[in-house]
Amino acid sequence: MLSKKLEKALNEQIRIEAESSQVYLSMASWAEVKGLEGVAGFMYGHSDEERMHMLKLVKYVNERGGHAHISDLKAPKTDFGTFKEMFQELYDHEIFVSQSINDLVHVTLEEKDYATHNFLQWYVAEQLEEEALARTVLDKINLIGNDKGGLYLFDRDIQQLTVESAASDTAGE
Repeated sequence: MLSKKLEKALNEQIRIEAESSQVYLSMASWAEVKGLEGVAGFMYGHSDEERMHMLKLVKYVNERGGHAHISDLKAPKTDFGTFKEMFQELYDHEIFVSQSINDLVHVTLEEKDYATHNFLQWYVAEQLEEEALARTVLDKINLIGNDKGGLYLFDRDIQQLTVESAASDTAGE
């Protein structure tokens, strides 16, 4: 059984994961309109992944005797300036989500809920991967600079990254 404090914290994380999905969906739409097909595919995939993170939390809360709440979400912005600024925002958002997960883990320790602590270790590891991926993408963007040919190749390469990521995700199922 979840404590009320932990249930409230988990419901807050559900909202954060849902808003993350919306932010990445907005980024995908923006990129698609700009003709960045690969970036759009990458962001659509990220949006789907965040929704799955949310659903995993919803099911966990309900299975542990709590009640997962689906709340209002802040509308994400629709313009991201440049693709570099968009990916910087992605990176900053992943750091925010990591901190939120860390705060949630802290609550599990305060509440001595070791089952939830164990459950959240998947999220801790996932956030390490998300931050590393965002940092790698930003490094590649910085290498490109203002080279339009580099942007074309980056867009094509990130599309391949999306395909490879999807293949490795389904291979483990």
